[in-house]
Amino acid sequence: MHNFFHRYAWQLFLSIVALLIVACSPSVPKFKSTDISGVPWGADFELSAHTGQRVKLSDFNGKIVVLFFGYTHCPDVCAPTLAKLAQVVKRLGPDAQRVQVLFITVDPANDTVKQLASFVPRFDASFIGLTGTEKEIAAVASEYKVAYGKNPKNQALVDHSTGILIRDAKGKMRLLVRNDIAVNDLDSDMRLLLREKN
Repeated sequence: MHNFFHRYAWQLFLSIVALLIVACSPSVPKFKSTDISGVPWGADFELSAHTGQRVKLSDFNGKIVVLFFGYTHCPDVCAPTLAKLAQVVKRLGPDAQRVQVLFITVDPANDTVKQLASFVPRFDASFIGLTGTEKEIAAVASEYKVAYGKNPKNQALVDHSTGILIRDAKGKMRLLVRNDIAVNDLDSDMRLLLREKN
């Protein structure tokens, strides 16, 4: 009986200590965006960059990759979103070298390599615009759960998903970001990812 109570008291003591450690530990900072860690999608792909080279997503392993799907003649969402991403990248200072923004067109018929080259670098010289065949773009968009299609009322416009996807340096999908996120919040999320160990 004595041993039982001794063991019980010891276990109770350890439990209290564990609770105190948890209570006194600083809470883990939370992302402002939607955490999608563990999703079973986000496979590698290969497309044509605005530089004229063929590039793979895996070429950027070791960097945080920001993926945004849009098109150069987008009348509302795309340019402001790219401008916001440029603001965040600029804020990161030297750490910006550990981040790669990829702008993937959903209008490959019009967004040629030349067209992307005249559009994407205006926001930040490090940004890369990607295009491909209709089939290639459709496959990548499907893999990344991005919907798009010609506007039924105006065929010159393309309706598309406006969220931003972020992949960590280990090559895992991590965040789904609303395009209207505040710059400070996106900056905070990026810094949390940058602080993670590769």
